[in-house]
This record gives sequence, structure tokens and C-alpha cells, in this order.
Amino acid sequence: MRTAFPGLTRQILALALPALGALVAEPLFLLADTAIIGHLGVDELAGAGLGSTVLQTVVGLMIFLAYATTPAVARQFGAGNHARALAAGRDGVWLALLLGVLLGVLGWVAAPALVSALGAHGATAGFAVTYLRVSMAGVPAMLAVLAATGVLRGLQDGRTPLLVAGLGFIVNAGLNYVLVYGVHLSVAGSALGTVLAQWGMAAVYLALLVPRMRAGGVPLRPSASGLRHSAHAGGWLMLRTLSLRVGILATVWVATAHGPVTLAAHQLVFTLFSTLAFALDALAVAAQSLIGKELGAGDVARVRALTRTMMRWGVFFGVFTGALLAAVAWVLPALFTRAPDVRSAATAGLLVLAVSQPVCGLVFVLDGVLIGAEDARYLALTGVLNLAVYAPALAVVALLPLPGEPLVWVWAAFTVYLVARGVTLTWRAVRDTWMRVGA
Repeated sequence: MRTAFPGLTRQILALALPALGALVAEPLFLLADTAIIGHLGVDELAGAGLGSTVLQTVVGLMIFLAYATTPAVARQFGAGNHARALAAGRDGVWLALLLGVLLGVLGWVAAPALVSALGAHGATAGFAVTYLRVSMAGVPAMLAVLAATGVLRGLQDGRTPLLVAGLGFIVNAGLNYVLVYGVHLSVAGSALGTVLAQWGMAAVYLALLVPRMRAGGVPLRPSASGLRHSAHAGGWLMLRTLSLRVGILATVWVATAHGPVTLAAHQLVFTLFSTLAFALDALAVAAQSLIGKELGAGDVARVRALTRTMMRWGVFFGVFTGALLAAVAWVLPALFTRAPDVRSAATAGLLVLAVSQPVCGLVFVLDGVLIGAEDARYLALTGVLNLAVYAPALAVVALLPLPGEPLVWVWAAFTVYLVARGVTLTWRAVRDTWMRVGA
């Protein structure tokens, strides 16, 4: 394979490694906010945390702006249609801005109701509403950054998003500190600093993309057909993302029903699951870019080789992380909590997570492959199907008095969900029906 397809590994790493850095930058934004606000007081921290949760939920559901734009741009780029690639990117960014303005206005109006629905009251509710309303001014920029990141990845540029995300993190942390403690804006200062940093990142992306469009003779105004195409693909991807969120929230609900010890241990295990997911997401991002490009170029053989290679990498990475988790499961929880019962439950949950890691690796990679092929409809429909498979397993854990540690059963049920996703993704990937070649 190395002789027939030279540079395959280098291609994957050239996109996956910068993507990993850019993915890590996002939680650093939240970590910086938390560290700065945490010294203001309990109500401030709780309110900002609640507002941030709502904001991240909204932005998380809009991740389709990056996932839909990347393969659309990559396909045209691979076919040699650079002007069409830039036009697809332009329409994706416009869709992001329009959705951002709409969501920003709705979020500002609905902020008090959203905070109240989540059970906040008193000073905490006041800080949450303030944080959320100020943050709404940055939603158009946040979504534009998602789409512009997808454009550059579609153009096979992974380094620029990494540099912009890194610079954005530094600026965000500095602005937040000055606005909170220098200008004494409290929670509003933290939100405003993030808003300014996000608009700065959006401006950098526009400064990079607009000259390319003008040089390629691509009008800056969007096309109606392009917006419709982006919205259509994005709608299916949003349904796919929504099904994942529902599955995760349902898991938290079942863990909560088993009491605070199980919930605390679940949070610890899920945090480690999410951390490992960054590396797998980086491979998925590389898959989106490369699969889209090679399908656009009509190189089916290389698409198959890339798919096989990344499937192997995903499984091997899962075996490695699974073995590592199993080795440290006995000592790792002690770094996060002093409670013996939470430690014991977390250790048991980590062992189940360790067993599921190879499946996780396969699922994340194939998800990226099929997103890169713009197979969004299949991903959305099977996402709903997978939830239907998962629901009975969760119901058993929630309703029946099962023996032993409850968290073991919670994560065993979640493994059923992962296996269901692995089966539906593999069934699709081993066939050629998703390989739509050409521009």
C-alpha cells in the first residue's frame, strides 16, 4: 500500500495534528473563563457556568457548519474547481452569519426563560442571564469561525485554524482578565472578552478568505442555491448531532437516578472519554478533508486506501488507550476526588470504558469518512436508529435492580450504543454506495 499510495500517512498527519491542537483550544476558552470568574464568588461562577452551558449547547448543535462546509469545499478543490470551492465556502460562512444573528437575537430575548427553566434563581440567575445576554453578541462570530475553519480544512489547510485558535485563546484570556479585574465588569467582562476574541478570529478568517475570493473572481454575495445546499446538508448533520446529544443526556439522566455517587463518578469517566475523543476527532477531521478531496478528484482507489488506513488507526489507537486506561483505572480517580465510594465507582466505569475504546476509535473515524463523503442523510437516519437500540438498554439500567456497581451497567449500556453506531457505520463503509465521485 505504501508503494501504490505514497504520502498517505503524511497526508493524514498533516491535517490531523493541527486539528488536534485546534480542538484542544476550545475547552481552553472555557477553562480560562472558569479560572478567572472562579475568584469572583460562588454565585458568579455558578451563573457563568450555567450561561456557558446554554451557549455551548447552542454552538455545539451548530457544529454542522464546519462539518458541512469542509467536504463541500474539499470535493470542489479535489476536482480542480477552485472558484467553486471558494464559492461553497462563501455560502457556508454566510449561512453561519445569518443563523448566528437569528440565534443571537432569540437567545437574548429568551435568556431569562432559559435560565429559569434550568432551575436557577436569585443572584445566580442574574449572573447567568447577564453572561448569556452579553455572549449572544458573539454568536454570529462563533458560527462564522466554525464555517471558515471548515473552508480552510476543505482547502487542505490545517495549520491556519490551529494558529487562529491559539491566538484567539491568548487574546481571550488576556481580555477577560483585564475586563473582569481591571475594568471591574464582573461576569459581563468575561463574556465580553470572549465576544471580542471571537469577532477578532472571525475578522482574521475573513481577511484570509476575501482576497482569495476576489482573486478567483468569486462574488462576495451568497447564492440562493448555495445557501439551500448548505442548509440541506447542515440539516441532516444537525439531526445527527442532536441524536448524539440526546444519547449523552439520557446517559446522564440514568446516572443521576442512581444517586450522587454514581453521578459524580460518571462525570469523571465521561470527562476522560471526552478528552480521548479529541485525538479521535482529529482523525475524523482529517478524514472529512481528505475523503472529500479524493472523491472530488475521482480517485476511488485512494479513497478506499484512506478509509482502510484510518479505520486501522482508529482501532489501534483505541486498543492503545484502552490498555492505558485499564492500567491506570485503579489510581486515576484519586487525582480527582478523595471520596472512596466515588473512586471505586469511577474505577469500575473506567474499566468498562477501556474495553469499549477500540469501538470508539472505529466509530469516530468512520463518522469522519462518511461526513467527508457528504453522506449526511445516512448518518442522521442511522443516528435515530442507534438511539432506538440504545433506549431499551438504558431503560433496563434505569428500572431494574441490577447487581453490583450501577456505573458499570450505565457504561455497559453506553457501549451498546457505541457498538450500534459501529455496526451501522461499518455496514455503510464496506460498500461503495456512499462514494459519489466528481464535483
